[in-house]
Amino acid sequence: MSKAAVRAPRPSYRCAECGWETGKWVGRCGECQAWGSVAEASAPTMRTSAGPVTSAAVPIGQVKVTEIASQGTGVPELDRVLGGGLVPGAAILLAGEPGVGKSTLLLEVAAQTARSGRRVLYVTGEESASQVRLRADRTGGVHDELYLAAETDLGAVLTHIEQVRPDLLVVDSVQTIGAAGVEGVPGGVTQVKEVSAALIRVAKTREIATVLVGHVTKDGGIAGPRVLEHLVDVVLHFEGDRNSRFRMVRAVKNRFGPVDEVGCFDLGADGITAVADPTGLFVEHLHGRVAGTCVAVTMEGRRPLLAEVQALVTPSPLERPRRTVSGLDGSRIAMVLAVLQQHVGVRLHSHDVFASTVGGARLTDPASDLAVAVALASATFVTPPPVGVVAMGEIGLAGELRRVRDLPQRLAEAARLGFKMAVVPAAAAGREAPTGPRSVRDDRVVDGLRVVEVRDVRSALHLLHLDSRTKHALEVVEDK
Repeated sequence: MSKAAVRAPRPSYRCAECGWETGKWVGRCGECQAWGSVAEASAPTMRTSAGPVTSAAVPIGQVKVTEIASQGTGVPELDRVLGGGLVPGAAILLAGEPGVGKSTLLLEVAAQTARSGRRVLYVTGEESASQVRLRADRTGGVHDELYLAAETDLGAVLTHIEQVRPDLLVVDSVQTIGAAGVEGVPGGVTQVKEVSAALIRVAKTREIATVLVGHVTKDGGIAGPRVLEHLVDVVLHFEGDRNSRFRMVRAVKNRFGPVDEVGCFDLGADGITAVADPTGLFVEHLHGRVAGTCVAVTMEGRRPLLAEVQALVTPSPLERPRRTVSGLDGSRIAMVLAVLQQHVGVRLHSHDVFASTVGGARLTDPASDLAVAVALASATFVTPPPVGVVAMGEIGLAGELRRVRDLPQRLAEAARLGFKMAVVPAAAAGREAPTGPRSVRDDRVVDGLRVVEVRDVRSALHLLHLDSRTKHALEVVEDK
């Protein structure tokens, strides 16, 4: 027999995240760029043959439709994101940065569920039972139907489920639970896959609504294998600034409801409370005139939110003036500054520019471009815009204002809060933009809100009296 005939086959290596294969071990996957996910793949030992089926395949029209009944959590903002509440047997993954308030939110959900007469099992692997009890005392979450267990072994968790038989299971967190007989340490790819699969299998079999807490990486993604997000029914992200009490829950995946909803919360010393109307957290000057400010109407999911944009423009002694941004996209601020200089004549190349939002709000909606431009122009020559004005519109590189989605909802929210005038793009109303000398159209009133449609950013600033003295003001400042 030749040496080639007895040569052992070369081992292959496979990424546990995406399935990418390579002939040698590498520390980082060449496909999904995940670190430490490449391991030696075991050779297949046998081929799977045909076996018995659970039920015969039938035409889809003959499949019986069963209504999925969701049960409220007692936290309205979370029910809004989930699409009505918790569905029996559903697996939910809640991810967020350390200290953002995930445990506090889920303890509140567990307490409210227990008060409704349903049994809850709260499994903590990161804290001791006494630590969770102290938080429950502080937030008023102690109830006889809320059971607490501090475990890090999967077998012990499954035993608790058998004994308690809960209607809701909370595991905080899935990265701290380990399965005996499985390679790797708790939190590793293999361990997380095994623990998650076992808990989800129990949830589906016994119809237990299960909430798994997940860690995030330094880039903000969910830690662990990507397959974890495919296994669960709902993926929620818990977001918030450490310097602010405001928190938001955003649905990334939802098999039982919409994925464009957000829930708003206020995290305080006494626990976490739902915020049904968060606009007051982001708007400070509803009726006063302040230079360098403008109110934008942004959409968070299907909810319109008003946020105040502030700007400060000062002559710079530096060769390269500063551009400091907080709560806004720095690249879009640079684009708005370029449009103001090229198409409106507001030259700020020798000025420091500071732009921020109020209350820790983060504006990523392009419709806030016009509000940023108004705040910058107002700050340039220290002249406030008219009282009770909101501005919304995406600015193009040619200075035009582009269509705004969900305009009726935005206008209704601004009218409800008492604003008097809204400056919007003409194309946003579904009509052609005014042409020629007529660049402004003012012919609508929505619930007491005067809606003014403009063609471009120059027309918007002229309407608000923020362009007539801009050049003269800059020349005076530069002469001094």
